[in-house]
Amino acid sequence: MQDEIKTESQEKEVMPSLEELLKAAELQAAEHHDAWLRAKAETENVRRRAADDIDRARKFAIENFASELLAVKDSLEAALADPSVSVETLKSGVELTLKQLAAAFAKFNLTTIDPQGEKFDPHLHQAIQMVDSDQPANTVVTVLQKGYRLHDRILRPALVMVSRGPGG
Repeated sequence: MQDEIKTESQEKEVMPSLEELLKAAELQAAEHHDAWLRAKAETENVRRRAADDIDRARKFAIENFASELLAVKDSLEAALADPSVSVETLKSGVELTLKQLAAAFAKFNLTTIDPQGEKFDPHLHQAIQMVDSDQPANTVVTVLQKGYRLHDRILRPALVMVSRGPGG
C-alpha cells in the first residue's frame, strides 16, 4: 500500500497542476504578443523607410541630369558676359554649347525625333497640317518642331506637316 501512495505522489509531482499550465500558457501568450508587436513595429518602420526612399528618389531623380546642364548654362552665361564677342565667335560658342547639350542628352538617353521624309507615325508625330506635295501620302514634308524621347517614352511628339500625296 505504501508503494501505491509513493507512486501516486510521484505522479502528482511529475504532472503539473492546472494553475501551472495556465501560467505557462499565459507566459507563452505574452511572449507571442510581444513578438507580434515587435514584428508589426518593424513592418511599419520598413514601410516608412520605403516611402521616404521613394520621396527622395522622386525629389532628386534629375540631379545627375541637372548637373550636366549646369555646364551648358555656364557656357551660355560666359558667351553673354563677353562684351567684345563677334558674331562668328558667338556662333562658334553656341555650336559648342549645343554639342555640350547634345552630349548631356545622349548620356541620359534623351533622343531627338526628327522625322523629315519619314512616314507619319501618330505615336511619334503630331500633324498640324496636310499639304500638297509630290511626296507619297502621309510622308512628313516639314518638321516645325523636333520631338524628344526619353528611353522609350515620348516626352514631346514632333510637330510636322504631312503630304496629302501627289495631286492632293
